[in-house]
Amino acid sequence: MDRKLPIYTLVLNEDGEDSGVDYVALVDQPAIERNWFAFKEDKKFSFKADEERKIITGALMIADLPIYRRDAELGEYYVVFDKAQIETMVQKFMKKGFQNNVNEMHDASKKVEGVSMFESFIVDSDRGIAAPRGFEGVPEGSWFGSYKVDNEDIWNKVKSGEFMGFSVEGMFKPVPMEKTLESEIIDIIKEIQE
Repeated sequence: MDRKLPIYTLVLNEDGEDSGVDYVALVDQPAIERNWFAFKEDKKFSFKADEERKIITGALMIADLPIYRRDAELGEYYVVFDKAQIETMVQKFMKKGFQNNVNEMHDASKKVEGVSMFESFIVDSDRGIAAPRGFEGVPEGSWFGSYKVDNEDIWNKVKSGEFMGFSVEGMFKPVPMEKTLESEIIDIIKEIQE
């Protein structure tokens, strides 16, 4: 990570009804450069598939994970979702009934039928909610989801490895991160790189 690049926390725009997560995409590489923010999942956090039951489970957002971005407005920078914002975003996502908003590769013309979220949780040790087996070590506040895949075409793409993870999409407001949090994020990056 380049320490000279600014770090922004992504938050809900309190004025905007459209602010927040509105879709989850099935993607080949969970980091896709767009003007909106597609959450990157590191390969060690890619989703798990249960072939017999046609279920995919994985991280939708990893708390405090720095994500490199570049755009015309802000240039080069990093963004993070902190655990408080993730909780707020997930609650809004559920209240709006977006659990079945799924598309392929962040393509609005490729909305997916037959892929339904049936489980969603945020890692929270105070409430006794741990990360699933295989995802141990993710930070508190990370968001996980499980989807039942009844769409054979999509299931074949999961089995073939065409889809390797989830990536959330939506509208967020970047807010410069406080310096104390920035140093904590740098420590997390060092840990991940090791």
